[in-house]
Amino acid sequence: MATEKGVVVEVGDDTAWVKTEKSGACESCCARGACLAIGGGNDMKVEAINIAGAATGDRVAFSFGSSSLLKATFLLYMFPILCLISGAIAGMILAPLFSVDEQALSVIIGFSCFLGSVFIVRAKGNKMSQKDEYKPKIIRILRRQ
Repeated sequence: MATEKGVVVEVGDDTAWVKTEKSGACESCCARGACLAIGGGNDMKVEAINIAGAATGDRVAFSFGSSSLLKATFLLYMFPILCLISGAIAGMILAPLFSVDEQALSVIIGFSCFLGSVFIVRAKGNKMSQKDEYKPKIIRILRRQ
């Protein structure tokens, strides 16, 4: 379970916005759509489920589920590469059947599959970011304001 720290800047019904610093975990996070960069720097505002009952100004710890992070990482990094390789192999297999250049068809089908995977990743990522299991959760209050 990945854990980060931050300060609650706004509280909603079941969620809270937490100001934190961008970390390496941000790149592979499927819920990164719930975060907002502040001022173009490393500061971020993260929308987290407020299960600890934090209030504005509280310093909190929030976490991301490891399995969710692993699924998102696979989807973001491995799926497009696998699609590219599969498309290239399919092009090599299909080229003799259509009497076309093997390399050209491999490139065309490989990049077409890669491009298609980008759209799939985007659509799947948007759906994943709506589910609570992929959203960060405030797990404890470190210091009350």
